[in-house]
Amino acid sequence: MILACHNINKSFGDRVIVQNGSFHIEEREKAALVGVNGAGKSTILKMIMNEEPTDSGDIILAKGKTIGYLAQHQDLIPHGTIYEELRSAKADIIEMEQRLRSIEQELISLSGDALENRLETYNRLQSEFEARNGYACESEITGVLKGLGFTEEEFSKKTDTLSGGQKTRVALGKLLLTSPDILLLDEPTNHLDLNSIAWLETFLINYQGAVFIVSHDRFFLNRVVSKVVEIENREIRMYLGNYQAYSEKKQQIRDARLKEYLNQQREIRHQQAVIEKLRSFNREKSIRRAESREKMLEKMTPVEKPMDEPREMHFTLEPSCISGNDVLSVEGLSKRFDSQVLFKDVSFEIKRGEHVAIIGDNGTGKTTLLKILNQVQKADAGSFTLGAKVQIGYYDQEHHVLHDNKTIFDEISDDYPTLNNTQIRNTLAAFQFTGDEVFQVISTLSGGEKGRVSLAKLMLSEANFLILDEPTNHLDIASKEILEEALNNYSGTVLYVSHDRYFINQTATRILELVNQTFVNYIGNYDYYLEKKEELTKAYASVPSAEKAGNSGNRAAGNASESTGPSAGAASSKPSALSWQEQKELQAKERKRKNDLKKTEEEISRLEERNEEIDHELTLEEVYSNSIKCQELTSERTQNEEKLEELYEKWESLAE
Repeated sequence: MILACHNINKSFGDRVIVQNGSFHIEEREKAALVGVNGAGKSTILKMIMNEEPTDSGDIILAKGKTIGYLAQHQDLIPHGTIYEELRSAKADIIEMEQRLRSIEQELISLSGDALENRLETYNRLQSEFEARNGYACESEITGVLKGLGFTEEEFSKKTDTLSGGQKTRVALGKLLLTSPDILLLDEPTNHLDLNSIAWLETFLINYQGAVFIVSHDRFFLNRVVSKVVEIENREIRMYLGNYQAYSEKKQQIRDARLKEYLNQQREIRHQQAVIEKLRSFNREKSIRRAESREKMLEKMTPVEKPMDEPREMHFTLEPSCISGNDVLSVEGLSKRFDSQVLFKDVSFEIKRGEHVAIIGDNGTGKTTLLKILNQVQKADAGSFTLGAKVQIGYYDQEHHVLHDNKTIFDEISDDYPTLNNTQIRNTLAAFQFTGDEVFQVISTLSGGEKGRVSLAKLMLSEANFLILDEPTNHLDIASKEILEEALNNYSGTVLYVSHDRYFINQTATRILELVNQTFVNYIGNYDYYLEKKEELTKAYASVPSAEKAGNSGNRAAGNASESTGPSAGAASSKPSALSWQEQKELQAKERKRKNDLKKTEEEISRLEERNEEIDHELTLEEVYSNSIKCQELTSERTQNEEKLEELYEKWESLAE
């Protein structure tokens, strides 16, 4: 075991983050820390790094082990270059090499014992240098930089000119090169393109140390981790397996707990009904049985009701009108910035009902294409045409559709003046903004909160063609799943840019990959893209070509359409004739039990009424003065009592 947290507690004022939380990480284990936004994931990492104190509990790092931490915000060496920043991670090895070169110069002028002593030092240093792979140091730095998506031309860029995303990539590369015994990574895939994420996955899978990751990238977690640590409702739980296994196991446990709770509640209600019925018989034996059942209920250990899932977004996307079949037609579109060509002479079409994902490396022009389609930027050449009755709803990852100086409430009310206050509040409540939260100013919101406001406006737009730029950025996993469901139930057309492979797999019916300044078309989801990528890229985008750019969509679509995945129904299996017969028999038995119970109750009622009649008759003078009549009635009542005793037991048995 390399890291252990025992009974840790942490609160900020009245807000409890974690209560008596415990988990551990084994050596070389790859584990994930998951939970909704605000659950306390980053706080736990900071407590492990002693950047945030615990209220109580123990955090133990194994003796002699080193730890490395990638935070969401980075502080880099001022005025240094990207290459110099990563090279600083190997400072001790570089210093060792300089000492070796220095000793080599000294050896020229030494002799005798001095030479022997210096040679001994040199040999010892050289052995350590080789053991630490010193000769491959420079190539290792270059490999990490390229793996994280930096070109050689960017190696000399000053770090203080980089964007936040680029700084995070530099910090990640530097951390990976230090090779600590355990890596703590907070959202490492943010700001990485698909190729860089795939490279990082391979790096971490083969990493010799342990890794503890906070991430909302489900595809990434499925590939890398073998344990999931969950923080939910202040509690910490551990699950073995990747994210998919965790998700299934968690649902199974919750379903089992809910079933156990509901079964117990059903049993309690049933026993209370039986007790009430037994007491209504008003017989000593029945009352004793009722009291016995009451004692049994008192001894029952109550099953706690599983807590409801954390509050989530609730929304649907529904177009106000149906567009024509031809939604978008792009012809000969080209765009460049200075000397950098993003794409040229590309043509493709989108039909009604399609869900098309655009993928590609960072900087290839995916977001630029969406901005051109929304007339935020102009193309250098070519044109595009929207079909009949097409109404665009645009989700911008930079949230330019929002106004920083407005409150959330005003943002909605100004754009949708026909909505009354109640309608606006109900809409915002569906996106987790309640009470005074609706009066927060947009500029004060986090990225995730701005994303939810943008999604609220998108829902209200009732557009039939959604153009989305990185819609899952800053969303937690639960919110991503809600967005996936909303898009899958959406009857309109969707075109989006995303690096979230799990999201693409769940929502895309077609993929356009922007590669070598052109688009390659794949009819299918991300799994299909992975299967066909090498083949279709070689065929249609091996070299930039205007002719291939114009025709790749149709020709690739022809290839792709021949290999659609198995139908959803193929995996389903019909219930066997035997299980159907058993079901019918069980239904018949249940009908018989209910009929028998009803008949028993009717017979009890009849005999109890007859006994009351006998009791009344025995008070009449003409009866109690007639010994024969009196004996007959007494005998009948005795027989009824015996019969009732049997019926009460039968009823109790049937009631179970």
